[in-house]
Amino acid sequence: MFMTRLIDDIKRTWRGELQPPLVWSCMFAAMCLVVATVVRFGMAHLRPDVFFTPYIPAVFFATAMGGSAVGLVTALAGAALGMTLDFGGAPVDVARVALMMMYLSVAALVIWGVNHYRSLAAKQREIARRLTEEEQYRKLLVDELHHRLKNKTSTIHAVLHQVLHDQPQVWSRIDQRIRALATADDLIARADGQGCDLKDLLTSELGPYGHVRFELNGEPLFLPAKLAVSLALIFHELATNAGKYGAFASPRGFLQVSWTMQDDRLKLTWDEAEGPPIGQIGKPGFGSKLLKAALSSFDGRTETAFLKTGIHCTMQCRVPPS
Repeated sequence: MFMTRLIDDIKRTWRGELQPPLVWSCMFAAMCLVVATVVRFGMAHLRPDVFFTPYIPAVFFATAMGGSAVGLVTALAGAALGMTLDFGGAPVDVARVALMMMYLSVAALVIWGVNHYRSLAAKQREIARRLTEEEQYRKLLVDELHHRLKNKTSTIHAVLHQVLHDQPQVWSRIDQRIRALATADDLIARADGQGCDLKDLLTSELGPYGHVRFELNGEPLFLPAKLAVSLALIFHELATNAGKYGAFASPRGFLQVSWTMQDDRLKLTWDEAEGPPIGQIGKPGFGSKLLKAALSSFDGRTETAFLKTGIHCTMQCRVPPS
């Protein structure tokens, strides 16, 4: 337990999340200097003119564990040891002084680099913390909105049931559609966290308009959560438009949706037929902007054409691995 905690504290100190006591930092820096001096003594048997190089790692580790002040003291101590300790019998001359100045310059860069890395790491941790909080808030808000939507749907269902209790035929048709809409909302809410199958998503969105009014052609395809929600928004927009002006607004209207997969790319076609004549097309609204932008984060695009038989829409996008 003690060793595990010690290793964890060292990792946190290395990342700059924990500042150890000054005494511990100084002891660690002194140990680094001792190790560097021993290495220098061993190297002196091969190269007597190596005076300061072994102290560069000591400065790095001392700064990483104790901070810039401890690193600066370690650098100065390394310079003093390099000047005073002589393992090869070489005199103190201008060359050694020049090497010391170079060593101090490199040590300064090392200290700056460690502090710069720590500041960047601290910013990244702060950004990650804010993103986590924002994601938790978004999830809480979405859950609350979904809860309120279910309550409103239940209220509307109850009010209509009271009003139409003496018209059972009308109520049976409305009852089925309200239940289908509630089922579609539940599926989208689950897809936001888990993903869902493409056919199930289409069926839930198109079901309220009658299962004999559309045909789905394609192999089973599981959609990751974010892509499922993006496609659900597109399908809802297209289905709403079909209910107001397209295939579902005509007694003989029919919709066919087909999709294929090639490698990791999905191609989906939405074809409406036998809808009412399309009048003058107005300015692009929120729905048109949604169709163009919803799949951009999946390297995708949506193309819509207003034909005499109804809307023809093609979608292409990359399906991320689940």
